[in-house]
Amino acid sequence: MSTQKIIHLNGLSLKSRTPPLKLSDYKLIAFDMDSTLINIECIDEIASVVGLREEVARITEMTMQGEILDFKESLRQRVKLLKGAPAAALEQVYNQRLRLNPGAQRLLEICRTAGLKSVLVSGGFTYFADRVKALLQIDFARSNALEIKDGYLTGGLVPQEWGEICDGEEKKKMLLQTCQINKIDLSQTITVGDGSNDIPMMISCSSAGGLSVAYHAKPVVRENALLCIDEGGLDRILEFFTS
Repeated sequence: MSTQKIIHLNGLSLKSRTPPLKLSDYKLIAFDMDSTLINIECIDEIASVVGLREEVARITEMTMQGEILDFKESLRQRVKLLKGAPAAALEQVYNQRLRLNPGAQRLLEICRTAGLKSVLVSGGFTYFADRVKALLQIDFARSNALEIKDGYLTGGLVPQEWGEICDGEEKKKMLLQTCQINKIDLSQTITVGDGSNDIPMMISCSSAGGLSVAYHAKPVVRENALLCIDEGGLDRILEFFTS
């Protein structure tokens, strides 16, 4: 029985690859948003503004850990709890609590210079995803839309042309569609995430020869990733790369 080789480097671990890797060999990088590109879980912070953080965050954590397997139902439960919250709470969270994670800006800039396309796929919400997409100049994005009426959250989601909820399978689907449209092979992709609903796109990527990256991730995600970042910022990915 063969033992998988793992390379360790100051809070980084790399499986089944021999560095240095060439960034120019990759054509697409796909990111989760909450706790990956940004420092918060947006739904927990909205709940915090309206005094429901503990109840919502408990469901979020169980979902991220993979203890709740049905992401769609988990999200519906959490969004329903937000019924009646003022839409102004979204702006408050964005302005006062949301920050890019360390290294996000640098990583995207270097990937863009190297010719990589970028994708944001989030189980979070378009209010935040659209702004993060613009801020980081990301090429494509898919996320969930909160329903708002008369300035308040209804506790529901707005169906979009691709469906209602961006879960793990939808993230994988978005990755595959983006590759197809841009004529990119899955082996030329990098996927980055931290929670269990990122696993489908990460496995799809790495099983095809691409690079899956777990960023300060839950144990179940680390088990399914080829590169784990346990210390430092997102741009630490680049420590195993040459141009």
